[in-house]
Amino acid sequence: MTPSLDTVSVILVYSAIAVYSLAFIAFTMDLARRAGEVRTVASASVRASAPAAAAINGSTATAVLDREQIEAGDATASRGRLVWLRIGLSLTIIGFVVHLVATVLRGLAAERVPWANMYEFSLTATLIITAVFLGVQLREDLRFLGTFIVGLVVVLLGLSTVGFYVSVVPLPPSLQSIWLIIHVFVASLGTAFLGLGFALSVMQLLQHRREALPAESRFSRMKAMASLPGAEKLENLAYRLIIVGFVFWTFTLIAGAIWAEAAWGRYWGWDVKEVWTFVIWTIFAGYIHARSTRGWRGVPSAWLAIVGFSAVLFNYTIVNLFFNGLHSYSGLTE
Repeated sequence: MTPSLDTVSVILVYSAIAVYSLAFIAFTMDLARRAGEVRTVASASVRASAPAAAAINGSTATAVLDREQIEAGDATASRGRLVWLRIGLSLTIIGFVVHLVATVLRGLAAERVPWANMYEFSLTATLIITAVFLGVQLREDLRFLGTFIVGLVVVLLGLSTVGFYVSVVPLPPSLQSIWLIIHVFVASLGTAFLGLGFALSVMQLLQHRREALPAESRFSRMKAMASLPGAEKLENLAYRLIIVGFVFWTFTLIAGAIWAEAAWGRYWGWDVKEVWTFVIWTIFAGYIHARSTRGWRGVPSAWLAIVGFSAVLFNYTIVNLFFNGLHSYSGLTE
């Protein structure tokens, strides 16, 4: 018996999860190698610089490397780590292709766009998150986020496949609109960019914590962070990505209101999903405003970005599963 397109799609989803998991391991190995390289290079520098320090100061001194010295001195040691980065990125690309085929097959099985319920939205949103992560590499090398981003995709895709899967069913009348294609797709794009900004903000906090340590302690603690960009650069990258995500989210909010008027005869009705979409918009609007104010740069702005994306996850999970409203399209309950 020939399996249905939906069955093949599910098999490919599990295959994509397996490949992404291997990519996650490769990116994790990269972080482990980073920590090892920093320890090795720092130890070598201390041994080499101790005689010179003694000659100058009359006593043995401990040399402390900054990030620029590490980057200049560990070119040979980093070759092994770059192999893991390349493996991780290559596996992510393979996983993305398998994931893309699975998503397309789900759409063909349903004879519509594959994002009309929680399972399908998870399938598409994680695909777009991966696509944005890969696409950003063309402008900025963010492979060091691979562990975080690919790990997030594995968790979300795995949970949705196990917990949110529903068979293909016809669309309810309110979803039979061109706005289903536009509104949800743009929301997925916004989620992807905000997710990358969230990941960079987490890394920013970790890097800020490392940079705040006494100089002599920076290479004995949080060693993997030493070869990554500084907290300020991570913050600037996060800000740029969140700006893009905020633009998409603004369009999502506007498109949702237009769709609501067409479907229910009003632009705004204080439905719980509408409220949380606006709450998320408000948080990130506050982030952008606060980021442009000198006193809200650094740690406070990073925490605000983290709170904002946490609200996105809350909206996607808790609101969809436990709050009844006009937007209850999870497909898990009748």
